[in-house]
Amino acid sequence: MTDPDHQRHDPLQALRQPNFAIYAVGRLLATVAMTLLNASIAWQVYEISGSAFQLAMLGLARFVPSLGLSLVGGAFADSHDRRRIVMAAQTIPLLCSATLFLATINGFTELPLFYGLVLLIALAAAFENPARQALLPQVVSKAAFQNAIIVSSTIQSLGFVTGPAVGGLLIGFFGVDSSYAVHMALIAGSLAGLSVLRTAPAEGARRAVSFAAIKEGVQFVTHRQVLLGAMTLDMFAVIFGGATALLPVVAKDILEVGPKGYGVLSASLEAGALLMALSLVVLPPIKQAGRVLIVTVALFGLGTIVFGLSRNIYLSVATYMFIGMADQVSVVLRQTAVQLSTPDELRGRVSSVNMLFIGASNQLGAVESGLVAAVTNATFAIVSGGIGCLAVVGIVWAKLPELRAYRITPHPASPSSNEEGDGAAPADVQQAAS
Repeated sequence: MTDPDHQRHDPLQALRQPNFAIYAVGRLLATVAMTLLNASIAWQVYEISGSAFQLAMLGLARFVPSLGLSLVGGAFADSHDRRRIVMAAQTIPLLCSATLFLATINGFTELPLFYGLVLLIALAAAFENPARQALLPQVVSKAAFQNAIIVSSTIQSLGFVTGPAVGGLLIGFFGVDSSYAVHMALIAGSLAGLSVLRTAPAEGARRAVSFAAIKEGVQFVTHRQVLLGAMTLDMFAVIFGGATALLPVVAKDILEVGPKGYGVLSASLEAGALLMALSLVVLPPIKQAGRVLIVTVALFGLGTIVFGLSRNIYLSVATYMFIGMADQVSVVLRQTAVQLSTPDELRGRVSSVNMLFIGASNQLGAVESGLVAAVTNATFAIVSGGIGCLAVVGIVWAKLPELRAYRITPHPASPSSNEEGDGAAPADVQQAAS
């Protein structure tokens, strides 16, 4: 007789539904495209300028739109067709990549062009990201929703692994213009999948885009201190501990491994994340979610210190993989809490708050790393960032006992909730005594 618990944790439960499989393939293509494009732009900008400060400015160009428009994008996702928002938003990076391709083959590589296009790509992402997150419960059954969250995170990690590696190899063998051409093909494939995706009607009342609607989403997060604490911990840890913006410097000047080594190094973070994501799919659910979250962020900080001190490509790749594994645990715990505890009518706005924290951490982290490296050097920037990450963990551990005791206990799916495309009901989010 089949064990019911084993069925409940079937890693392929969501992927057995064709509609979710289409969504998953589209997400994979879009994620590969995004990370490939980001890695290619970073490499080309550093090759043109030779300046860590310019890499910091790229991070700033990506962050400003997130700061201004992410919450508006979430409100749009809760008031308009989410699938169409994603499709419209993806046309922007497609056009930007075509512009970069033509500019590169014609020898026009002025830095203002890169900053302007990065700004446009970030503007589009401010609308695409919350809409894509909020779309998930409309393409999978309620019974498979929790599994779909973890599978979707795993697919995203696979895309994060593949994109930088493909970008580095394309740059190394064929030139940076080839990576822009491949980006265009990947986005075209994603758009094709979205065009045939079937979505269930969104649940709950739809609200027009307004300040009051945006405020409602923000208040939902701020009144749930575990969600706010988890987002804040991740944001400040990555701001201080993120070394991604300095990878071109590490690969070219410190490790001296060139564009191919840059591709491998870039992909190693997400290779570790992918390994951990696969493990989280098949292992029993984490019970002490808050405690595990804090510990894994501490491991993230320790790994960052080792990575900054490394002068060996093999140690650097292994350490960056370890950092990715620790980071993936926090990503899955945070995303699961956000998705399962949010009603569908608020899902876009709450996702946008989460995306704002993520964008702040990634882009401000890039700015912080680039500026510190420009004033001192890349090694000092990375190592001091890891120490700062550990300091944040210590403060959170001491000041947020509710986060330490946090548990997620979703309701079992109702036997009648097995229609493909049904929205997912929120789960109970408990704060249990440790």
